[in-house]
Amino acid sequence: QVQLVESGGGLVQAGGSLTLSCAASGTFFSINFMGWYRQAPGKQRDLVAGITSGGSTNYADSVKGRFTISRDNAKNTVYLQMNSLKPEDTAVYYCNAGVRRISSRSPIIDYWGQGTQVTVSS
Repeated sequence: QVQLVESGGGLVQAGGSLTLSCAASGTFFSINFMGWYRQAPGKQRDLVAGITSGGSTNYADSVKGRFTISRDNAKNTVYLQMNSLKPEDTAVYYCNAGVRRISSRSPIIDYWGQGTQVTVSS
């Protein structure tokens, strides 16, 4: 089994910063893609930022230039540095990881964290 544990959410004023962390634990061969999604009330869950095992990144247009995703492969941890936060960034943020359980030929299985609330006040 693979567990993703998020931390770092909270309440911040507009213009402030937060850093989210997500650590993967359990038994697995490798982690491919890691990403952060968010879901606001009444809306669908959308990708915020993603990073491959090689370090390639992609971002939603709404967060480009403000958010930075990074990962520490040795610690199986992904981070999301969020700067210049806006009220519209308010959402539950979910960590996602694509994991190969047994070998390089194993299928990639998606795992999700429990979510962490980020609230940005105006």
